Amino acid sequence: MQTTVLGQPAVQPASPEEARLDPVPNPHRDVDYVTRFVCPEFTSLCPVTGQPDFAHLVIDYVPDELIVESKSLKLFLTSFRGHGAFHEECTVGIGKRIVETIRPRWLRIGGYWYPRGGIPIDVFWQTGVPPKEIWLPDQGVQPYRGRG
Repeated sequence: MQTTVLGQPAVQPASPEEARLDPVPNPHRDVDYVTRFVCPEFTSLCPVTGQPDFAHLVIDYVPDELIVESKSLKLFLTSFRGHGAFHEECTVGIGKRIVETIRPRWLRIGGYWYPRGGIPIDVFWQTGVPPKEIWLPDQGVQPYRGRG
């Protein structure tokens, strides 16, 4: 399977549509296990004001035949920095794009967004019930609290 970014100089995609997620073979297809990616500094733009929005993303998945190559995922996620979209579009869209690329046995994504207009918006999506017998830790992100 040919990767497009691994071992190559990093070229930042201009948009999520332009970004390529590289699938690679799962080295442990014989067992169910969870892979977690955490992006504590995810950035996109408000589609109305153009102001930056920030989130802490946690992506958990149980791979099947393929896994996501992490450098391509990093470039995909950073391609949102100039992309205008609502929190729901970003969070669910990222999850769907990963599912489309690697067809995991199961995936969930938590988008813990910092307040916009004084209201934090958290977005959660998963593909169904997680496989039995996997260890699925809590996503570990505390609900947003002000100074109180």
